[in-house]
Amino acid sequence: MAQEINNLPIGEIDANTVTNLSLAFLGDSVYELVIRNMALLRLNGKAGDLNHITKEYSNAKTQALIAELLMDDLSEEEMHIFKRGRNAKSVSAPKTCSISEYRRATGFEALLGHLYLDGRIDRVTELVQMGIDKYEQRING
Repeated sequence: MAQEINNLPIGEIDANTVTNLSLAFLGDSVYELVIRNMALLRLNGKAGDLNHITKEYSNAKTQALIAELLMDDLSEEEMHIFKRGRNAKSVSAPKTCSISEYRRATGFEALLGHLYLDGRIDRVTELVQMGIDKYEQRING
């Protein structure tokens, strides 16, 4: 049975039939939506401030580090999904990060896309929040 969040059908697409890069495409949007929500909770301020924090956490370099920091927290199934996404052959990578960082970020996005399609929104937010907490601990010492 599909779950609905603001009239968005969740759980109607079998995530196992979606290509890895399509999962990453969706997961990127899911990740950014969670980040934007967290930014609102933290700042609830000017759009420029919200945009700054969103950009800080939504770039491939940061996503790659968050993915790396979460490796021990993933289930065996989640690790398999992450690796499939990471190993997907993309046409290009941004100039702002290395190929390995880009692939880790893609794997993380694919995992989030898969979880989203499975209707596991709670796990998406849990992983993103845990990843941000670990990331902030790392950069703040």
